Amino acid sequence: MILKKITFAPMNARLILYTLISFVLFSSCSEYQKVLRKNDVKEMYDLANTFYEEGEYVKAKRLFEVIAPKYAGRPQGERLSFFFANAQYLTGSFYLSSYQFERFIKSYPNSDKREEASFLEAASYFKMSPKYSLDQTDTDTALIKLQSFINDYPNSEYFASANEMVQELNIKKQQKAFEIAKQYDKLGEFNLPVLFSAITSLNNFILENPGSIFREEAYFVRLKSAIILAQNSTFQKMDQRYKEALKYYNEFKRNYPNSKFIKEAEAYKEQIDESLISLTSS
Repeated sequence: MILKKITFAPMNARLILYTLISFVLFSSCSEYQKVLRKNDVKEMYDLANTFYEEGEYVKAKRLFEVIAPKYAGRPQGERLSFFFANAQYLTGSFYLSSYQFERFIKSYPNSDKREEASFLEAASYFKMSPKYSLDQTDTDTALIKLQSFINDYPNSEYFASANEMVQELNIKKQQKAFEIAKQYDKLGEFNLPVLFSAITSLNNFILENPGSIFREEAYFVRLKSAIILAQNSTFQKMDQRYKEALKYYNEFKRNYPNSKFIKEAEAYKEQIDESLISLTSS
């Protein structure tokens, strides 16, 4: 009899792999359901820890939620509470993780995990911060929490990350403020009272955000708004408002001599000069 070597086709190999994976997952689910049915707190605690260590955070946090009340005040309670909060964070449940980390900090103020919990509570709010065009309540809370963490733990290993988060959130807040001012500017082309609001908003933005990446454009948009205001003013007010626009041009040129908007700004400057000469000779 001649024995032949048996080889598996790629499709058969994949089928075997899928079967093995399905078996492992089924076994894991079966163990999970079995422990839940038994309602043995110790077994649930041990399995929750196993799931957590293996990265099965969804299953872990479900078990932690069931047994957490039973470990309140016990030695394992601190560890369980932190793992429960962190499992919420690691599965993207940031609202719940912020709440659970806050509870952990209040319940275990002397814990070795307090520093990390404080950072992760702030990071939870950072993760909930929406895009700049939406309500920024969570952004404001994140900034407060992060600044508090930075003040409390200046030597923390998370210090640099917290600072980066603060910078990112500040840029988002600046963008929202700037976009509101720009919206006033657009509407002001057809409504002069709104144009006054645009210039006021841009003045406030420039004053309050000295290091903003949007500051250069804010200087330019303010100049443009001032030009439109002067053009549409009564004759008695034109001279004053063109001079105000000239002041805005000079501030823009002084701060950003190499700006990408410089050619447009120079064109506005010529328009201002011509208008002032015309007004003087009238």
